[in-house]
Amino acid sequence: MTARDTSLELLAIAAEAADSKGADDLVALDVSEPLPFVDVFLLATGRSERNVQAIAGEVEDQLNLAGHKTLRREGHGAGRWVLIDFGDLVVHVFHEEERMFYSLERLWKDCPVLPLPEKVTQSSAEDLR
Repeated sequence: MTARDTSLELLAIAAEAADSKGADDLVALDVSEPLPFVDVFLLATGRSERNVQAIAGEVEDQLNLAGHKTLRREGHGAGRWVLIDFGDLVVHVFHEEERMFYSLERLWKDCPVLPLPEKVTQSSAEDLR
């Protein structure tokens, strides 16, 4: 089983929204094999609590505008690790320290990494220059 087209559409909207608020280290994982109730995790890093909250808020706003309902949101107030559940897509926005500590990429290392929209990858490459 692999991530479905609808999940990939959600991913594209979420990744572009996160990128627009300056998210770093965007990584999308296809978790559909080990987790039958979720297709994709999007991981993103913010530089401060405020940035984490802004990234999470923009992702939620853009997906809601596109007609996708937020099922659950956790951690927004603290701004250290915000989890937003959209059913087929779960977005994790971390503060840098939490991203390193919890290391979800290591935990889910057997899951395939999904490509991000070209617009997002170009933006990330430009940030490195």
